[in-house]
Order: sequence, then C-alpha cells, then structure tokens
Amino acid sequence: QVQLVESGGGLVQAGGSLRLSCAASRSTFNFNTMGWHRPAPGKQRELVATITSAGSINYADSVKGRFTISRDNAKNTVYLQMNSLKREDTAVYYCNLRDHTPKATLQYWGQGTQVTVSS
Repeated sequence: QVQLVESGGGLVQAGGSLRLSCAASRSTFNFNTMGWHRPAPGKQRELVATITSAGSINYADSVKGRFTISRDNAKNTVYLQMNSLKREDTAVYYCNLRDHTPKATLQYWGQGTQVTVSS
C-alpha cells in the first residue's frame, strides 16, 4: 500500500501561480506514473498532467504552456507548477500513482487539494 500526501492548494487571483506537491509514503521500484487529475464541471475526472519514472510527460491541452510537472524520485515526490491561472482551473486536484508491478498495475489516489482561482 502507498499513501499519497498532497499540499499546496489554496485561493489565488487569476493570473497568479500555485505549486502543488504530492509525496508517496514509500518508493516503488517498478515503472510508474504520477500526476494530477481534476473533475470538470458536468464531466468525469480528467487528466491534467502526468510524468513517468522515465521522465515522459503528458499535459491536457487546456494547461499546456501554463503548467509544468516535475518529479524528484529520491523524495518520491511529484510537483505541479501552475502559472497564469484561470478561473476555469478551479477544481479539486487529485494526485494519482500508477505502479506497474510485475503482476498488475496498482492505482492509488490522494485525498485531493482544493485550488480556487478568483477574479
């Protein structure tokens, strides 16, 4: 089992910046993917940004160029730097870990951190 601890959410004015962090309670030595998802209004949870243990990155089109994801494998931590925030970025951001073990892919979720962007 892995616990994910999120931090960095809060209230920010449009155009401002915020940095989210997500720390896993233990290392996984398998290939894995970490990142954030958020629920869109009237929609199911959507991918915001992910990064693999090999460094491959994927962004949603709506955040590309504004958000930057990175990770520190030694600290089992992933970061999301959010710049030029817009009101439509307001959501609960959930940290996600997909651990590709030799037997199965295990998925873990954080409790979520609220990001609110106001004008």
